[in-house]
Amino acid sequence: MDNRSMLDALERVLSNSKVAVLATAGEDGRPSVRWMTPALVRGREGYIYAVTSPSFAKAREVGANANVQWMLQTKSLNEILNVSGEMQIVDNPAAKAEVLEALGGNLGTFWKVNPDETNLVVLETRITAATLFSPLTGDRQTYTVGENDG
Repeated sequence: MDNRSMLDALERVLSNSKVAVLATAGEDGRPSVRWMTPALVRGREGYIYAVTSPSFAKAREVGANANVQWMLQTKSLNEILNVSGEMQIVDNPAAKAEVLEALGGNLGTFWKVNPDETNLVVLETRITAATLFSPLTGDRQTYTVGENDG
């Protein structure tokens, strides 16, 4: 799988499901997973974005270990995408506005657990690798930044 195929698959799966599972290394070193609402931002290919409160555990976990993994799947489970990357916390107004616009009205749950709309930061994941699995066919395609682009 090349870069364009990976980005197309990511956009297709995310537009179908609107949610994904984010895995970080917990403060105790064990995996920590949670449902998230990620988005892609036009003009920023190779990145996945989400928002969180700086007081939530995932913000501390990412501060200690930037390695993360996203798992996305279509509603019919005919495509499952695992994306590895390095995440950083971005705290500037322009990035917040851009990501909130990309997320649109998909943050209902987030606003219930974090009602203060000024209390948020952007989680920016730079994609380093991806695997697209099609359970119905058994087909598995992998992509690693720099290895499949040329």
